[in-house]
Amino acid sequence: MRTSHPTTDRGDGRVVVVGGGLAGRVTAWRAAQRGFDVTLVEPSDARSASRVAAGMLTPATEAVFGEEPLMEFGVHSAGLYTDFVAELEAASGVPVGHRTTGTLMVAFDRDDLAVLADLHELQQRLGIPTERLTGRECRRLEPMLAPTARGGVLASADHSVDPRRLLRALAVAGARAGVHEVEDRAVEVTDDLRVRLEGGDALAADQVVLAAGCWSNAVTLPEPVVPTVRPVKGQLLRTRLPEGSEPLVHRTVRGLVKGSPVYLVPREDGEIVVGATQEERGQDESLTVGGLWQVLRDARELVPGVTELEVTETCVGLRPGSPDNEPLLGPTRVPGLHLAAGHFRHGVLLTPATGEAMAQALTEGTLPSPARRFSADREDT
Repeated sequence: MRTSHPTTDRGDGRVVVVGGGLAGRVTAWRAAQRGFDVTLVEPSDARSASRVAAGMLTPATEAVFGEEPLMEFGVHSAGLYTDFVAELEAASGVPVGHRTTGTLMVAFDRDDLAVLADLHELQQRLGIPTERLTGRECRRLEPMLAPTARGGVLASADHSVDPRRLLRALAVAGARAGVHEVEDRAVEVTDDLRVRLEGGDALAADQVVLAAGCWSNAVTLPEPVVPTVRPVKGQLLRTRLPEGSEPLVHRTVRGLVKGSPVYLVPREDGEIVVGATQEERGQDESLTVGGLWQVLRDARELVPGVTELEVTETCVGLRPGSPDNEPLLGPTRVPGLHLAAGHFRHGVLLTPATGEAMAQALTEGTLPSPARRFSADREDT
């Protein structure tokens, strides 16, 4: 059952956004731009997946059989990114590290190459522009690839961004647009849309947006309108090239190594993010030898020079996965209560489209057509 609760078109209501990750901050900024009185609630010890994410904007190389509508939504969001970044950087004065050098997906062995061949066919059916390459052509683009690489797929339209800078830019732009931030933890949303905080205060609202990632289930609601948003653990490393070194990779390189995915995402400042595991281990945020070994083992098979990188940070994040691994956006069956959660692996990619969807949900009570499949109250969740 899909709900629609029309709201004011003047944007003069009180909106409380629970959660300070990318989904929450882009929603808060877009709502403030439309004249809403916006308060964002985020605890000081928040551990949003956005701060750990690598920042790949890769609808082409993220394509998975059975997730075609989600990939189409990703393509839509990727198409918004250039204008979104320009607007955000102008509003905040904070560069977000948007790189448009494309993504190269590489196969380590013949079985991996067969998987990439099937993926390429899917991309072609979805109208996503990609190009099949031989191993030699891959090494011509990325000379530091292992000589054993069998071949690959080049997605020139896949980009990347620095999620930490993106978060900072959204925070600054939000503050300049009038977003008020409260450093506390939301514990309950009441029948009359008051957001009760752990510190004892309560915030009155006309509309509430729950965007707390995999911690959304910890907020008590008037009725159970949030499907279980499970945490999916990811371990990765942040590394840096030795001073004076030539670039290890020139673009995002994603690989399949004996069936296991691995990626290297370069930044303009010399940082390279290497990741990541995908583990169904509940709220476990422990950093493990096995997890890091898996990432480094596969990265070394793909790009042997990774062993020369300096490790600057090890990270663990919990991606918020919905029951069907698709985002939960917009109005719920509780009037005035919205969701912006469950983005799983796609939170960074879907940031512009999430802001677009939530702005319309708050002003009109409906979702724009590209986002309607991902309605928060869809029956299949």
